[in-house]
Amino acid sequence: EVQLVESGGGLVQPGGSLRLSCATSGFTFDDYVMSWVRQAPGKGLEWVSSITWNGGTTDYADSVKGRFTVSRDNAKNTLILQMNSLKPEDTAVYYCAKDGRPEPYYDSWGQGTQVTVSS
Repeated sequence: EVQLVESGGGLVQPGGSLRLSCATSGFTFDDYVMSWVRQAPGKGLEWVSSITWNGGTTDYADSVKGRFTVSRDNAKNTLILQMNSLKPEDTAVYYCAKDGRPEPYYDSWGQGTQVTVSS
């Protein structure tokens, strides 16, 4: 059974930082591209970042580029998202997702962790 469990969300002030983690099990973690996606209040899903099997290539949405860093620890089957210089518009539920391309694009999701950026 594939399991993805996000943690690390919370309430932070603008300009603050959070480190999100996604603990995984039930699949060979280092065989897959992994991604972070988010859903802000009243909005659809937005892709945030992806990382290849060994961390050699990372990609970011323009909205977070330069502020967020994705990484993975294959020894611990864990995906990380370091978020710095947080803005109110980063407020969203953040999900860890396993790549399932070509169809579906993502085939497994975590339960999500809430990130709220507010004064």
